[in-house]
Amino acid sequence: MNELPAASLYLVRIPEIFSPFASALFERLGATPERALGKEYRLVRLADPARLSDSPAAKYLQWHLPVHHAWPCVPQKMEGFVEKAAQGIFRKFGEAAPQTILTGPLVAAAPHPYYRHLATNLRGRTLQLFPPMPAAGVDEQDPEAPTLFCLVGKEGLFCGLQSPRESNGFYPGGTKFIKQADDSVISRAGAKIAEALHYLRLHRPLPPKGAHWLELGASPGGMTSELLDRGYRVTAIDRAAMDKRLAGAEGLTVIRADVLNFSPSAGVKYDALLCDLNGDPRESIRSVARLARDLEPGGLVVFTLKLPNAESLEDCEALYQSVTAQAARSGLSLLAQTHLTYNRFELTLFFEAGAQDRA
Repeated sequence: MNELPAASLYLVRIPEIFSPFASALFERLGATPERALGKEYRLVRLADPARLSDSPAAKYLQWHLPVHHAWPCVPQKMEGFVEKAAQGIFRKFGEAAPQTILTGPLVAAAPHPYYRHLATNLRGRTLQLFPPMPAAGVDEQDPEAPTLFCLVGKEGLFCGLQSPRESNGFYPGGTKFIKQADDSVISRAGAKIAEALHYLRLHRPLPPKGAHWLELGASPGGMTSELLDRGYRVTAIDRAAMDKRLAGAEGLTVIRADVLNFSPSAGVKYDALLCDLNGDPRESIRSVARLARDLEPGGLVVFTLKLPNAESLEDCEALYQSVTAQAARSGLSLLAQTHLTYNRFELTLFFEAGAQDRA
């Protein structure tokens, strides 16, 4: 693969929920903002690009990309934009050997579909110019191999070559849209765990079909339903009742109990633990830490870090540090953390249980 010159600009995505902290984030990242793009993107200059991976502030960015090629323009007003853009992309990246090319709109949730369609057409034409690639699409990507990501919007075209893991997502912008049929959805939380599991593939394989999940605070069962649909077994703990549509579901055990008082039967082990409890996250992680003793070595923990009362980046960091310190004391290793599309004012943290004895 031919090396591209170092990028002078980076495209970063700050979730709208964290936009009030943008100035503090830029300061901690050593970033100089150049221009806002869409609702959530910023073009920035970085004194040290390594801070996108090693700065604590980086976890509040949903996605980021070095800009190796930019074409400021208004595509909707330009005749032949797709052909001109595709030819420009090929000239810039034709010898770079990306594993695939993925395109997306700068405003993913825009009500008008023009730029979604434009991104699709641009990918199709660009793929015709490049030789065959090893990854046919999103799910065939190697997390560590470079992908050519391109985003397009009313401000123009912005492209960069970087691995999905370095970018923090398999999709352009990191977004994983989960389609849910209204008549079958128990709650929006099902989309959250579906997106979390898709993101997890950046860092490790998913638990195999048949794996046993312990879910804390499961009612009404949106996440439970998603796990069951994937062929997992679930033990769901909650004081409240589960949705009636889950009655008698194969692979499901429901225990009506307060999480604080729940203890598994002797000898029972779980492959994964899911916690989306409301309330103080420091209390929630204490329950997770106690029950992590009942995970198999290498077991997975997916934990939603709620930040509802955090009024500053410092408040968020204090909660994060408290939660991750408690997890570490109980033998859980932090694997990854991110803000998912379906998160509100919260982060999703991923841990692995170690083989050692836990305090």
